[in-house]
Amino acid sequence: MIRSCALLILILLLPACSSQLPLAESNRALVDQAYKDFANGDVESFLSILDPEVSWTDAEGYPYAGTYVGPDALLEGLIARIGSEWDDYVVRSDVLVADGDRVVAIGVYSGTYKATGKTVEAPFAHVWQLRDGKVITFRQFTDGPPWQRALEP
Repeated sequence: MIRSCALLILILLLPACSSQLPLAESNRALVDQAYKDFANGDVESFLSILDPEVSWTDAEGYPYAGTYVGPDALLEGLIARIGSEWDDYVVRSDVLVADGDRVVAIGVYSGTYKATGKTVEAPFAHVWQLRDGKVITFRQFTDGPPWQRALEP
């Protein structure tokens, strides 16, 4: 299902990709850097690209599902919990497609849940929306079952 959603998102974005190329490329580079900052543990840089009122929505079935508003809510409700509850948590973005103010990333999550010692590998699609160089919305799509298996005792 995640692949179908990602494919649909890409099909919708591709026809207009050339319409705002400089903005799109700038936004793509910003999101690419966000993934690098997260991977390097540079939380300060990662949070710096978020609008003060960013709306960050994680999918049902993901351990931290829900909507976080603002960088502080994201830090406390998601990032800090990932850091304390997972070993080797990786967000690998394999594809980035940009069109105007939106960037779509397709990739794979992986890591080991500390409480169970079980690993997860789950595909994702992320839809980022930016304005004036800041992320204003983020929407995650991922498969729930791999997460649930990792969390089950």
